[in-house]
Amino acid sequence: MEIVSAVRSALVDKVGHQRFDLWFGASTRLEMRDGVLAVVAPNWFLRDWLASNFRRDLEASCQAVLGRCPRLDFRVDESTAASEQPSPARPTQRSLFVAPSSAPSVRTQGNGSAGTNHHSSVQEQRPAVEPPFRFDTFVVGPSNRLARAAAEMAVERPGEMSPLFLYGPTSVGKTHLLEAICRAMRQTRPSASAVYLTAEQFTTGFLQALRGKGVPSFRQKYRGVAVLVIDDLQFFCGKNARCTQLELLYTIDSFLRERRQIVFTADRPPAELAALGREMCTRLEGGMVCRIDPPEYETRLGIVRQMAIRFQVHLPEDVQALLAARLTTHARELSGAVCRLRAVSQATGRPVDLAMAEETLADLIKPGARLVRLPDIAKAVSETFGLDPRSLQSARKAKSVAYPRMLAMWLARKHTRAALSEIGQYFGRRSHSTVISAQKRVDAWLAQNVPLQLAEGVCAIDEALRQVEQRLRAS
Repeated sequence: MEIVSAVRSALVDKVGHQRFDLWFGASTRLEMRDGVLAVVAPNWFLRDWLASNFRRDLEASCQAVLGRCPRLDFRVDESTAASEQPSPARPTQRSLFVAPSSAPSVRTQGNGSAGTNHHSSVQEQRPAVEPPFRFDTFVVGPSNRLARAAAEMAVERPGEMSPLFLYGPTSVGKTHLLEAICRAMRQTRPSASAVYLTAEQFTTGFLQALRGKGVPSFRQKYRGVAVLVIDDLQFFCGKNARCTQLELLYTIDSFLRERRQIVFTADRPPAELAALGREMCTRLEGGMVCRIDPPEYETRLGIVRQMAIRFQVHLPEDVQALLAARLTTHARELSGAVCRLRAVSQATGRPVDLAMAEETLADLIKPGARLVRLPDIAKAVSETFGLDPRSLQSARKAKSVAYPRMLAMWLARKHTRAALSEIGQYFGRRSHSTVISAQKRVDAWLAQNVPLQLAEGVCAIDEALRQVEQRLRAS
């Protein structure tokens, strides 16, 4: 117990009180048995997060206390393991994955104009047609799996990972997850209030409260809720809004002190929001930060299928594959394409087929756009890892070749429509089960952010993927 106490103290010094209380507070414990330091988390999600993000800090703390680093064992509390499943396996439902261009659906009574009571608790009456912004309508893939799991955790255990910060480019599902959090809170915790608003709406409301001497009412309105979600935090950057930023900073502190849940989204990570001030950035970085990348092929395919269901239009499989392969910018692009196909089909009475889709979407789907082929992937991977392209098709099983080969198979599943058997045959006459196994291995690497050896040195797998895909786009 004395060793564990000393390690905990060293860890506090290394990561800071705020991060330690968030991740190693009452919910996580350390145990030393038989020379093994066990990190016991209450659920699979936190176990994976701790293993991925605090292993080195724990090793350094042990080294400082013991002069050596014992073996670390990250595990789940046995009392909860039976009822919990690993987070990567949980998000299996598919979704629209698209944020609307209109204002958020969670609103207050009234006309919704700035300065009036235009944000609401989630207990308000739903619109006649409920928007599809729910967890069970969110298409999950490697690009968003961690963010989806973190959003669910924010509902299941509000306050344990506060603030939760989701960031990524436009139309990757950030707003969808925010509204899903509010909707789920209404369903699972009817007595808890949740408010969704944009950074612009927060600013407008606060400035009007200042002019009307209604600051106490404003604070009571937003600091008194169980869950507060604020979209587009980058709105504050470049604005002369120091007063509003201070109000937001004090609001965050209020939520952290009372262990309530606050959630933000932005188009960039906290480190790139320097205009908000160092105090704000450190608070954001002290919570759970999740990046959401543009959807990969399989996720885009799921989005197209969901769009077809939503808009009640039959899309043959080859049309679905065409949209998912060619429209890669963002999910709204896919939504617009499906809407256009439906409208043209209804106007002309012509069923949607491949020829009709290519004709209707000619301005979106560039005829000259080159599809990615298996040799392109092999070349890009080989250049990134400093290998002879032929080695990926060899029988060599050394890690220096086997790992890039598995990554190439994973990319082939993402960027091509090649069958499993075709991919396996190309990469060394391997079976389709080998391709499936490779895909699972790479998914696990992504979840743990495993480092890989590239030609230029060691880097995290997400960075390796970015380098490979950059070469694919440039070729």
